[in-house]
Formats: sequence, C-alpha cells, structure tokens
Amino acid sequence: MKLAEALNLRADTQKYIRRLDDRLLNNARVQEGWVPDEQPDHLLEELNRSIETLTDLIIRINRTNHNTMCENRTLTEMLAERDALALRNSIFSSFLTKASYPSDRYGRLEGRTFSTVDVAAFHQRVSQNSRKIRELDNKIQCLNWQTDLLE
Repeated sequence: MKLAEALNLRADTQKYIRRLDDRLLNNARVQEGWVPDEQPDHLLEELNRSIETLTDLIIRINRTNHNTMCENRTLTEMLAERDALALRNSIFSSFLTKASYPSDRYGRLEGRTFSTVDVAAFHQRVSQNSRKIRELDNKIQCLNWQTDLLE
C-alpha cells in the first residue's frame, strides 16, 4: 500500500469513527419498553476495531514519514515546515486584511487611521509564502504516491 492510500484510509476511518460515535449516542437511551435501533454492544465492538485499525495506520504512517528522505530531510520535517508556513500565512493574511481595511469614516473625535505596514510589500510576502507552501505540498504529495507504507 502506498503512503497516500494509507492517508486516505486514515481519513475514511476517522470519519467512520465519528459516525459510530453518533450512532452510539443515538442508541444510548430508549424509552421504557422500546428497543434501540442498534445494539450498543455491537457498535462498541465495531468502534474498538476501528480505533485499533486507526492506531495501526497512524503508527505506520508516522514510521514511514520518519524514514522517508527527500533533499536531506525526512517527510516528517517537510510536513512540519509546511504546517508552520501555513500557520504563518494564515496569520499574515488576517493581518493583511486588517491592515488593508480602508478608513473612510471618522468623526470629530476620531483621527484617521493608517496601516502600520507597507500593504503592497506585505501582499508580496504572503504570495511568496503561498508559493512556498504549494511547492512543498507538491513534493509531499509526490512522495506520498511514490512511498510504500512501512510495516
């Protein structure tokens, strides 16, 4: 199995576990004399099996990420860098939105407001970060489809 397939399976398993959680909650209580639509014991057994599957997948994915090298870095390091770039860019984008907001209304008691940064230069910075994220994500996706999942 390729790493990308394992990542898709992990996502599907996580969704299935959330659905099992909902089904369990829907069958936690019934009115006296009624029977639940689904037996909680069966749902709990399926939940336990699914969580074991998820745990095994996470362990194997993490092991594979740690042992997969590209350009003298592990896939784990590349993922951390991508996440950090994305976090930075998210904050930068929010800041830029606020800094770019026009100040066209002010009263007698209010002074005009001005941006504290060069908005055009900051836009360029956000665009450069976005490009770096895309390039790094493309490398990661390529590796995911080329790399076999470790046992």
